[in-house]
Amino acid sequence: MNVGIVGAGVCGLAAAKVLQERGHRVTIFEGRHEVGGQVVTFPVGGTPLECFYHHLFTSDTTVVRYIRELGLERYLRWIEPRNAHLVRGRIYPFVTPLDLLRFTAVPLTSRIRLGLVALYLRRQKNWRKYEGVTAKEWMMRAVGRKAYEAFWGPLLRGKFADHADDVSMAWLWGKIYLRFASRKGSREALGYLEGSFRRYYQALADLIVERGGTIHLSTPVERVVVENGQVRGIRAAGRLWEFDQVLMTTPNIITRKIAPDLPADYAAILDRVRYQWATCLVLALDRPLTNIYWLSIADDLKFVACIEHTNFMRPEDYGGNHIVYLSNYVPPDHPVLRMGAEEVLELYLPGIRTINPSFERSWIRDLWFFTDPGGQPIITTNYSRSIPDIRTGIQGLYLANTTQIYPEDRGQNYSLLLGERAAAIIDEDARAVAARRGASI
Repeated sequence: MNVGIVGAGVCGLAAAKVLQERGHRVTIFEGRHEVGGQVVTFPVGGTPLECFYHHLFTSDTTVVRYIRELGLERYLRWIEPRNAHLVRGRIYPFVTPLDLLRFTAVPLTSRIRLGLVALYLRRQKNWRKYEGVTAKEWMMRAVGRKAYEAFWGPLLRGKFADHADDVSMAWLWGKIYLRFASRKGSREALGYLEGSFRRYYQALADLIVERGGTIHLSTPVERVVVENGQVRGIRAAGRLWEFDQVLMTTPNIITRKIAPDLPADYAAILDRVRYQWATCLVLALDRPLTNIYWLSIADDLKFVACIEHTNFMRPEDYGGNHIVYLSNYVPPDHPVLRMGAEEVLELYLPGIRTINPSFERSWIRDLWFFTDPGGQPIITTNYSRSIPDIRTGIQGLYLANTTQIYPEDRGQNYSLLLGERAAAIIDEDARAVAARRGASI
């Protein structure tokens, strides 16, 4: 069968690889100038760097499998990061269990409850029992108001803003379970690919082309063409490309624009899911801002996390620059989305100086501002009832995007798995059609 794929993120690339292995011809259309999707990079000091920070957990075995299969394991580094939490103007290290006991922002009894609840949740495997209750309600009951307001509450508000009180405990369970799963003993281990994750996803794209696939870059899809309830092809670059099957890996908001013929009930499911935009102001500094890799922020700053990449990888890899991501998640109408990097910096300066009072603008060698409309689906209670099927209800048309990753959170590992699952379904349907016709795929 001839399969068209909309989007050259890791989900689409994984799907293409599996489809080729099962005998299908694949053509990928990507609106950006390079493959990678939400893992896309830009150069800093001669080395590619992700526009949005990325790392691996030890449980991300699918990404590691791809890295190994592509012969890139020698570039994979596992590092014990230095993490911390900012609350009431003070930075508290959060590396070992002892750091929790030193978290004097809350009383000792609250610290103990925070630790015990985290230990309890890491042993829970049945996420469904948390799906019908909000994270706020469950955590307030489990750790108490003081601990919630100093720790979990600000993190939820930082990621989901006005929707924080509606977020399902199943989502928060997944975050806690994943972080504990990435511990080696008492310390967390995180992975990164020297030279950026572009190494593996570009190698994967090259492999797809070597095997006869086609990737059209800078070619946004205008419309998925449907006739008589069956997909016909893709309209892009001013022409119709005919396909037997089409896989869309686009966020819901883009999917609805390019596939206006979706069945009403399926479209309604897509419309129910709302997103927070992801934003990152990236700074290249001439010196470190902190000695911390991941600083989560509970105070009312204009950003919710400070990730100092070069406290994880070496500054020498980036021309001696010290790389800092200032991350935030905002609703689609937030004014920061209309700002340039310098305007965002001006907005963030008081927060940066809260982290390091000595900070001066003269430290900045360069800066960039990136946004993504599909940054974070808002995971409300009983979310599993709102997950769209990979099959859209139109014969030969399929969808695979981050709204279908649940209860795990969006990320490279689960996007790769989703792409593989979508490919298996497409292949299954193609073989069923071929069997009815008495033909091969």
